[in-house]
Amino acid sequence: MIQIPSDLHPDLVPLAFLLGTWEGAGVSDFPGSEKCNFGQSVTFSHDGRDFIEYVSHSWVLDAEGNKVRPLESESGYWRIDAGRKVEVVMVRDQGIVEVWYGELADKKPQIDIVTDAVARTAASGPYSGGKRLYGYVKSDLMWVGEKATPEVPLRPYMSAHLKKVVTPEEVEAMAKSLGDLPDDGIAFFK
Repeated sequence: MIQIPSDLHPDLVPLAFLLGTWEGAGVSDFPGSEKCNFGQSVTFSHDGRDFIEYVSHSWVLDAEGNKVRPLESESGYWRIDAGRKVEVVMVRDQGIVEVWYGELADKKPQIDIVTDAVARTAASGPYSGGKRLYGYVKSDLMWVGEKATPEVPLRPYMSAHLKKVVTPEEVEAMAKSLGDLPDDGIAFFK
């Protein structure tokens, strides 16, 4: 269920489906890098201003699903204009800064973005741009990322399926929204 916080900046209402903390797993596969399964935690938050803050941490998983080591971290800010155009600035732990532009799909919670500008430090690996698709599907957040280097043309490299982490406060609010139901264990199904 998508909830729109009362203190959310009005411009951000179309992006409300992103808000919250999301956790799950995915696959990473790119030439020259280790192919692996990874875990991910992503938080989209706001403070009432006209942007959404974004923080993502991912880690390599072993065959049993245990954390092995950090994989990637990134953070940034998302904005949307009245024409449903989305802009994102992002910094990655690998020494990469990106500006992304794209748009929110019409009548569905799906965002396509592509890099417009990329800056790299001397320590970063080769990278020339990327493309991402985010979608809210059956209450889950799914995404796929593509990237390009001078040696490898744009191709998929990471994707994940994330579930929303529900806080105790959100559980309490949901319970209150159900109203007064008899506590007989059967009334819910009637």
